[in-house]
Amino acid sequence: MKVLGIIPARYASSRFPGKPLVVINGKTMIRRVYEQALKCREMDQVIVATDHETIRNHVAAFGGEVMMTSAKHRSGTERCAEVITQLTKKGLQFDTVVNIQGDEPFIDPLQISQLLSCFNHPETDIATLILKIDTPALLSDSNIVKVVTDVKGKALYFSRSAIPFTRGQDMSVWPTTTSYYKHIGIYGYRANLLPEIVALPVAPPETAESLEQLRWLWHGYRIQTQVTTIESIAIDIPADLLKITNKT
Repeated sequence: MKVLGIIPARYASSRFPGKPLVVINGKTMIRRVYEQALKCREMDQVIVATDHETIRNHVAAFGGEVMMTSAKHRSGTERCAEVITQLTKKGLQFDTVVNIQGDEPFIDPLQISQLLSCFNHPETDIATLILKIDTPALLSDSNIVKVVTDVKGKALYFSRSAIPFTRGQDMSVWPTTTSYYKHIGIYGYRANLLPEIVALPVAPPETAESLEQLRWLWHGYRIQTQVTTIESIAIDIPADLLKITNKT
């Protein structure tokens, strides 16, 4: 299996403009993500996909591979699809693409390896990671995406609401009686499916929840999950940098 890692890096974030270039303990965030991704032994190549010349120049300066992509993309998945389309036109072929979040500077390479293990099963179209929820407060946080899976780990539904609903009990005790999982936003895709899934019509559940993965489920694609025990730290706003002051 030939694997391509893509790190979408958008400059114009409304909540944190220029986020990929913020310096964390002497290195930019995008460089930290890139170097962590390279540590995954299953990865054949890693590319930063950006829409901004400053990011492109910075990645090239530290020796990273980088590709310019459209500024019109609405998601990292669309940016990944452009990269794989461009590479295919150049005669380069990959079996699997991993969409690595550009705002997780300390992503654990073991998480990428775990994600890729899902593709040992030929029926897997798309894969992602989930993490057990033990804190009741997370269930009511709409920024935490929850997921319910079937017995084989295939995703049934993603939601910003607490799912499943535990009837007859206060939410404070739900995690002690029912298993709850939150979505970790790293995706793997069969490379040949990427152009297909970004061309799909928007689905009603996706519009309601503002979650792109619901479009894929709506149109019949299978999302395989793996339970990770590693908590990743995402930097969404400048205040989130306080979470990683002790990291190196």
